[in-house]
Amino acid sequence: MRLNLTVNGRPHQADEVWEGESLLHALRERLGLPGSKNACEQGECGSCTVYLDDVPVCSCMVAAGQAQGRAVRTVEGLADGERLDPVQQSFVDAGAVQCGFCTPGLLVQAHDLIERNPEPTDAEIRESLAGNLCRCTGYEKIMDAVRLAAQRKAVS
Repeated sequence: MRLNLTVNGRPHQADEVWEGESLLHALRERLGLPGSKNACEQGECGSCTVYLDDVPVCSCMVAAGQAQGRAVRTVEGLADGERLDPVQQSFVDAGAVQCGFCTPGLLVQAHDLIERNPEPTDAEIRESLAGNLCRCTGYEKIMDAVRLAAQRKAVS
């Protein structure tokens, strides 16, 4: 099938897409957007989280055919050109990035949380990020980064 969708605000088209292949595969392999990571392929780790019509989803669990005509925003789409989104910059500044495998999904999920709730409590941050697994940081730096991003968002 030919897949037509909007990714990061721009129309994209991919040919010879099997309707059952994952949106993650289509984004990474067919559209050349490697930001979302392929870790578990079971929707358990969150590293492939993207927005689908402004709702965070694990793209490994969405069939590419389900994205036909819809809008996708990946971790690459959070930045404004070369200027990182405040959430992205906060992860860098707080040292919340180690191996980087979980980072794209955490960024999208944290971005969504702060958009919905500009002043999240620690409990709300933990609940929002519960579906995103990290094996490197121990989560404290991630919590610091989300708190910092929320503070920066409140000031801007």
